[in-house]
Amino acid sequence: MGWRESAACRGEDPELFFPIGDGGPAERQTARARAVCLGCPVMPQCRDWAVRNGETEGVWGGTTAAERRLIRRRFVGRLPDG
Repeated sequence: MGWRESAACRGEDPELFFPIGDGGPAERQTARARAVCLGCPVMPQCRDWAVRNGETEGVWGGTTAAERRLIRRRFVGRLPDG
């Protein structure tokens, strides 16, 4: 069984994790998505997968696209396979 089958977001509406814009309603939506991620047993695997695969949209592993860009700049090549 892969990490995705254990993800806390499996029962959530996928739209929650893809807010449109940066301010107001999008910030609240991002906060709700992150709240789901915080209780997820596979949050690190999700985040690492999104970083390695260049996900440029949405909330993955509790991170936004901007946060993942920073992670890629600093850590790509040092992330474990998974």
